[in-house]
Amino acid sequence: MSWPMLQVVRVPSVRLCSRFIATFPPISQSNRSPPGSATQSSTEPNELRSTYRDVPVNVSSGSVEDKITTLTSRDPVPVKGYDFSHSIDYNKIMESMRTIGFQASHFGAAVDEVKRMLAKKLEPFTEEDRRAIMEKSWTDRAPSKCTIFLGYASSIITCGLRETMCFLAKNNMVDCIVTTAGGIEEDFMKCFGDFYVGDFRANGADMFKMRVNRAGNIFVPESHYYHFTDFMQPILEDMMDEQNKHGMNWTPSKMIAKMGREINDESSVYYWAYKNNIPVFSPAITDGGIGDEILYLHQRNKNNNLRIDIAEDSNHIIELAQSSINTGMITVGAGIGKHHICQANAHRTPEGADYAVYLNTAQEFDGSDSGAMPEEAVSWGKIKGTAKPVKVFGEASIIFPLLVAETFAKMVYP
Repeated sequence: MSWPMLQVVRVPSVRLCSRFIATFPPISQSNRSPPGSATQSSTEPNELRSTYRDVPVNVSSGSVEDKITTLTSRDPVPVKGYDFSHSIDYNKIMESMRTIGFQASHFGAAVDEVKRMLAKKLEPFTEEDRRAIMEKSWTDRAPSKCTIFLGYASSIITCGLRETMCFLAKNNMVDCIVTTAGGIEEDFMKCFGDFYVGDFRANGADMFKMRVNRAGNIFVPESHYYHFTDFMQPILEDMMDEQNKHGMNWTPSKMIAKMGREINDESSVYYWAYKNNIPVFSPAITDGGIGDEILYLHQRNKNNNLRIDIAEDSNHIIELAQSSINTGMITVGAGIGKHHICQANAHRTPEGADYAVYLNTAQEFDGSDSGAMPEEAVSWGKIKGTAKPVKVFGEASIIFPLLVAETFAKMVYP
C-alpha cells in the first residue's frame, strides 16, 4: 500500500473515532453505585453515599491490640522511628530499628537472635556435659552451650568486612567458619598489599590491559596473585612431601590452618582461626586462585598429585553439629557457605539449628537455596520448627558491621 493511500484511509478513521468519543455520554461520579449496591441510587449527585467504611466497628485500643496479637502471635509494637530533634545517640538509633518497620525491624530481630545465641553460649554447664561433648568432638576447642557457625561469601573478604571477620576470629567468638576459595585466598592477598575502592563502571578492557581486576567497585591488582603464588607453592610442596613420606591426609580445613600458621600476620582472619583452633571449611576450595596454585604444582609433578580430601571435612562439620548441645547459624551472603552449614545442622538429633540469622539480598522466586527463606530450611530439618530464625534482606557491607556492633562487639566493649 502506497503512502498516499495510507493517508486516505487514516484521516477519516481518526475523525470517526473523535466523533465517537465526543458523542459518548459522560459518566460522572454521582452516577456510580457504591460498593455492594445492586441498583443505582436515586439520590442527588452531591449527596454523600454509604460505603463499606460506614459499617460500625469497635475501634477501641484494646480491641485493636488484641487483633494485632492474634495476627502476629506477639504483643503489639507501635511503629516509631528515632527522633533527631533532641540529640544524636547512636545506641538509641540502633535500638529504634526494632520499631521502624520494613527491613529495619528485621535487623532488630536479627540483633535479638544473635544475642540469644551468645547468651546461650555463655551459660554454664556441668562437668558431665563437658565430658560428653569432648568425647564426641574431634576439635581442641573448649565446648560451650551453643556452637556458632559463621558462613560468608568471598565478597565479604574482598570488601572491608574482612576486618570484621578478623575481629570475630581474634576474639574467639565463633566456633566454625565456612566460606569459598575466594574467601580464603583474598584474605592472604591482602597481607601482601591493599585492594582499592574503584568504580562499578570502570572500563573492563582498559583494566585488563593494565592488569587490574575488578570485583564490583573494588580493584584488585594482578600483582597480588604473583605474591600469592610465591606464598602458596612452598606450602603445597610441603603438603605433598608430608603426604608421600608420612601418609598425611590433607583436607581443605587442614590446608587453611597450615596457611594461617605460615602467614603469621595478625591482619589475617585465618591466622586467628589457626591460633584459636577455629575450623575453617571450604568444600569448593579449588574454585579460584587456590585451584590455580594446585594446577601449577601438578604441572611440575605430573606423576605425583597432591590429594585434598573433602569427604573427611564433610564428616567433621556434621560431627561438630551433632556433638553440640545447641547450634546457631549466621550466614552473611549466600551460596555454598550458607548451604553447607544448613546441611550439617540437618544431621542433628533432633534435626536443625536452634538459632539462625540470614543476611543477603537473594530472592526465593528462582527456587535457589541462596534466596530460600528460613521457613524452607525448617521443612528440610535444617532449622528447628521451634526456632525463631530471621532473614534480613540487605547488603552485607552496610548491615553486618551494625549487627556485630550491637552484639559481638558489646561483649568485648561492654
